[in-house]
Amino acid sequence: MKASSFIIGAAAVPGALAWGGFGHITVGYIASNFVSPSTTTYLQTLLRNDTSDYLAGVATWADSIRYTKWGRFTSDFHFIDAKDSPPQYCGVDFDRDCKKDRGCVVSALHNYTTRLLDTDLRASERAIAAKFIIHFIGDIHQPLHTENVERGGNGIHVLFDGRNYNLHHVWDTSIAEKLVGGVRRRGPYPEAKRWADELTHEINEGKYASESIEWVRSANLSDPIATAMSWARIGNAYVCTHVLPEGPDAIRGQELGSDYYEAAAPIIEVQVARAGFRLAAWLDLIVTSLKTQEAPGDL
Repeated sequence: MKASSFIIGAAAVPGALAWGGFGHITVGYIASNFVSPSTTTYLQTLLRNDTSDYLAGVATWADSIRYTKWGRFTSDFHFIDAKDSPPQYCGVDFDRDCKKDRGCVVSALHNYTTRLLDTDLRASERAIAAKFIIHFIGDIHQPLHTENVERGGNGIHVLFDGRNYNLHHVWDTSIAEKLVGGVRRRGPYPEAKRWADELTHEINEGKYASESIEWVRSANLSDPIATAMSWARIGNAYVCTHVLPEGPDAIRGQELGSDYYEAAAPIIEVQVARAGFRLAAWLDLIVTSLKTQEAPGDL
């Protein structure tokens, strides 16, 4: 995979946002609620942001740069196109589904994890790697980022509460925003922080408390591809059970804001919770490894 040579200033470039931006920002806040104090210190220093927004504030950066001339090569890094056949069969295969010439979200997570761990790289390059990791762990939990049918649902036009969208947008944006009662377009951070705190409570002592430890059991820093594939398979399985339970043709032009929404909303919620919790665990593993290689002043 091609090495990154971006400049930090690229973060200011606007662009489209997966998970509607809102989901990615929420994932960042959840992760910041769970990372260790040493991880917080390390990443706040690396990202040059000592506020509580240090992860949430860069969570959509990778979407912004993918539409610039210097970031165009990252376009395929946000998904893995499972060539399965929902709802009869769902399944992701790395050798089959990850583009060998352009990569995918699984190989990208491997690549940028390796770069963040490389203390021979400049701090600015490792900061870029961290921002990609923060984003790609969010992406891999959106079920349609692990599916090839109709370009991950982009070619399936539907209605949601009477408005025309494609199915990918509904899963990226519409369901999550409806779930929390609406999100301001120009400032989703307060709503994202509230939702993150609610999901943090559910992980700590609510409905996810008994299962959350299982969410990170597969996290293995020595094998990022196997780790990412285990996460991708979980998201992809929802394509058969909840995204396209009766196949693509059955959903075209249909209104999805009622019964479909009621079934899909809990999946969006648990996947955002998992993404944040797993991101925290992954960053903790990275920083623990880095602490054995460098002193804090080396940034």
